[in-house]
Amino acid sequence: MKICFIPIDNRPVCYNLAKDIAAIDEDIELFIPQREFLGDLKKNADMNEMIRWVEKHPKCEAVVIALDTVAYGGLIPSRRSNDEVNIIKTRIGRLKVFLRNKKNYAFSSIMRISNNNYNEEEKYYWKDYGEKIFEYSYSGMKNNDGIPPEILADYLRTRLRNYEINETYLGWQKEGVFDTLIFSKDDCAPQGINVEEAKRLEAQGATTKTGADEIPLTLLARAIEKEIKVFVQYTEPEFKHSVSNYEDVSIEQSVLGQLELGGFTIVEDEAEADLVLVVNNFVEKQGEHVMGWETQPFNKTFTVPDKPYAVADVRYANGADNDFVNVLLPQIDLKNFYGYSGWNTSANTLGSLLAGVKVRWNAGQYNEDAFKRLQMIRFLDDWAYQANVRVNGKTPDIADLMRPYEEKLSKALGYELTSSITYSYPWKRSFEVEVSL
Repeated sequence: MKICFIPIDNRPVCYNLAKDIAAIDEDIELFIPQREFLGDLKKNADMNEMIRWVEKHPKCEAVVIALDTVAYGGLIPSRRSNDEVNIIKTRIGRLKVFLRNKKNYAFSSIMRISNNNYNEEEKYYWKDYGEKIFEYSYSGMKNNDGIPPEILADYLRTRLRNYEINETYLGWQKEGVFDTLIFSKDDCAPQGINVEEAKRLEAQGATTKTGADEIPLTLLARAIEKEIKVFVQYTEPEFKHSVSNYEDVSIEQSVLGQLELGGFTIVEDEAEADLVLVVNNFVEKQGEHVMGWETQPFNKTFTVPDKPYAVADVRYANGADNDFVNVLLPQIDLKNFYGYSGWNTSANTLGSLLAGVKVRWNAGQYNEDAFKRLQMIRFLDDWAYQANVRVNGKTPDIADLMRPYEEKLSKALGYELTSSITYSYPWKRSFEVEVSL
C-alpha cells in the first residue's frame, strides 16, 4: 500500500514515529516530505514545497494530511501566522485539486487557548496576557480585564480567520473532497471560545475530536481499512469517567473516540475480541511527573491477557506510570504484545498506540525487528526519559542515565543492542527527546 503522509511538523513523535510504525509492515510504502521542509518550533514549513510534494506523488493510494502544515506552515504557526484569509484560501486551493482524486484522511486544528503566560508556541503577547486571554475565553468572553484592546482584537481576528478556513474545509467535505475530515480540539478545557467553535462546526455536520499531534497517526490507522475487534480493559474501571489533563472529555470518551476514528470495532465481550486494549487509567485526577502533580500509582495485581493486547498508559500525562511498567515488563511475550505508549496527553498516547496496532495486525510482511525497535523507542522515551531521567532534571547529557533502562528493555523485548543509542533535543528543549537506534 502506497501512503502519502504530511505530518504537523518535524518532531520525532510526528515525523519519525510515523515512519517507525509503517516499517512494521514491509508492504507499506510511506512517502513523507523531507524533514528540512517541515516546520519546527521557530520555523514554518515550506508551504509551497508541501503542495509541490503532493503533486509529485500521484500514485499514492491514500493521503494522510495535517492541513495546518499546508495552510499555515504547521500546528504552531497556525496560532502565530499573520497571513490574511484570502492568501491562505489561494494556497490551499491547489491542494483541493489534488485531493479530489485521492482517497484522503485529513485534519485541521481548532486553535487552542493555553492557560499560561508562556509564549514559546504562541504569539508574542502571550507572555504577558496568556492567562488573561484564557480567563476571557473561559468566562464566555465576559471578563477582558487587563487585556489591551489591540491585543484582544488581534487575537480574535486570528481565531476568526482560522475558523473561516475550517468552514472552508467543511464546505469541501460537503462537495465530496474528503473521505475523512477531523477538526481537532488541542489542549482543550471544558469550556471556552474553542469549545464553542467546535460546537458551531458540529452543528454544520463536522466531526471533532479531542487531541491534535496524534491524529495523523490515528488517520494512518484508519487508512488501513481492515477490521479489528477490540475489548477495552481499564485498570481503574470505576474512574473511567474522570477527565484527563488537557482534555474536555472523560478518559472513556477519549478511548472510544480514538478507536472509532482509527477504524476499530469495539466489543463488550472480551471473548469476541481480536485484541484487548489495556488502559492504565488514573484515580480521580491524572498525574504529571514534571509538573509535580501526583496521583495514586498503580498498586494492583495485573496479569496480561491471554490473547493479543496493547497498553495505553495514561495514569500520568507526559510519562509512564513506573509502578505499572515494572509489573508489565516481566510479562511481555512478543507473540501477544502489540505495543505500549505513554506519550504526553491521553489522546496522544491512544492514537499513536492504535496506529502501530493496526499496522502490525494487518501486516502483509511483518517485520518483527521493526516492531521491537518501535517498542524500544517508546519505552525509552515515555518511561525511561519522561517518567525518570527528565523528572530528575538531568537532561543535557543523558546517555549514562539511560543505559540501565536500555539494558532492562533489551532483555524484556529481546532487542539486541548492537550499537550505542543516542539522544538529542531537536527543538532545543527537554519536552521532546529524539531516541536514535
